[in-house]
Formats: sequence, C-alpha cells, structure tokens
Amino acid sequence: MFPMRTTELAKQVIDALAKQDMMIVTAESCTGGLIAGALTEIPGSSAVVHGGFVTYANQAKMAMLDVPEDMLAQYGAVSEQVARAMAMGALKVASGTDISIAVTGVAGPGGGTADKPVGLVHISCATNGKTHHREYRFINIGRQAVRLATIDAAFELVLGALPNQE
Repeated sequence: MFPMRTTELAKQVIDALAKQDMMIVTAESCTGGLIAGALTEIPGSSAVVHGGFVTYANQAKMAMLDVPEDMLAQYGAVSEQVARAMAMGALKVASGTDISIAVTGVAGPGGGTADKPVGLVHISCATNGKTHHREYRFINIGRQAVRLATIDAAFELVLGALPNQE
C-alpha cells in the first residue's frame, strides 16, 4: 500500500518504540490519517500505536486537540505554532501515550498562498514535555507526493526525538 521507504521507516519507528516500551499517537491534517495507516501496516504495531486524530478542519483541531482558536486565527492552521499545539494536545488528550507526531500543511493542488505555498508542511513531535519541530517545502511535486514525503519526514522526526537512539 505504501512505498518501500515509507514501510521501512514505519518499521523502524515501531521497533524503536517497542524497544523503549513507548506508545505513540498521531495528529494529522494534510495527511488525513496516512501516518497512522502506515504505522498500523506493520505487524505488531498494536503494541505501540495508541491511535490517531484526523483534524482536517480548524474546528476539529480545536475540539479534539485543544488547539486555541486565537492561535488558529493569528497564525493559521499551517504554522509551527499550530503543529506544536497539535502535538502537545494529542499527547495530553491520549492518556497513556509517550510521544506524538503532528502534521499540518498545504498538500495542494490548490489552497496555497505566497506566504504558505502548496507543499509547505509543518511537523511537530512531542515527548517528555517538549516539542521538536521541522518545516518542509515539498514544492512542485504533486499532492500525493507531498503527503508521502510528509509521512517519511514525520517518521524521521519521531526517530530523532526518541531518547536513547543509537
């Protein structure tokens, strides 16, 4: 279902989480649940995947993840501030989880602006009371490729944020 690279990264995430007895939760906007889908494609993922939130609309971000309305109004859904809030909100709402990954972006083909072009993606990972964040610009590659690149980048961020990674 997913490209080999995505599946390999998902397996690395599952293995790393299992080794550390950690649970992950996802908070997704532009990927629409594909990160959770890629993780649960891996056998044994139920031991480390708590679940996920698909918060495509701003109202969903507010209702499910406690993203402040004024933050959405000030920075917009596609922003570092909102990605970090989504990651922290998922970790808070999904009790028993140790790490979260959140993504928000403009997958296209429409919806982009000069400030927030198609392909702009914000990814945040929360664990141990702190967030790790990366901004990506997957420009001119198409909607499906933006979403797939976002999944891979999210897995790489999780792997880098995990404690005791060798």
